[in-house]
Formats: sequence, C-alpha cells, structure tokens
Amino acid sequence: MKLLYRPLGMLFGALGGFLATAIFGQIWKLVAGDKEAPSATMRNRAWTEVLVAAALQGAIFGLVKAAIDRGGAKGYQKLTGEWPGDEED
Repeated sequence: MKLLYRPLGMLFGALGGFLATAIFGQIWKLVAGDKEAPSATMRNRAWTEVLVAAALQGAIFGLVKAAIDRGGAKGYQKLTGEWPGDEED
C-alpha cells in the first residue's frame, strides 16, 4: 500500500513547488518592492540582496514542502489506516 503513496507524494511535491514559487514571489514583492527576485547571475544585484533572496526562498520552499508532505501523509493515513513514511525506532 505504501507504494501507492509515492506517485501521490510526487504529485503533491510538484504542486508544492508551484505554490512555494508563488508565495515567494508575493513575499519578495512586499519585502523588496521588486517585481522579480534577484538570481545569482544577475550582474547588477548586490551579494547581500542575492543571498537574502536565496535564504528566504529556501525557507519558504522548506516550509511549504514540509507542510504538504505532512498533510499528504496524514490524509493517506486517514484513507488507508497506514502511515506512508518512516517510523521512529
């Protein structure tokens, strides 16, 4: 039964990536006032701005991924009665 969760987890992960990108874009607009966050290869952006954007983006992606993974696992458990992930020893 746990094998059934893998494709669902992959689908939820992809959707989470889109959601995290949208959330980051909106937060960056509010925080920095720019329409686009800097990438590491943008010549006219300062190191500080690039690194702050990367850290914020990483934090948002991590938070969204954990929330979606956890929610998916809880939903799967409710439907099947099995926990799809690892068990603590």
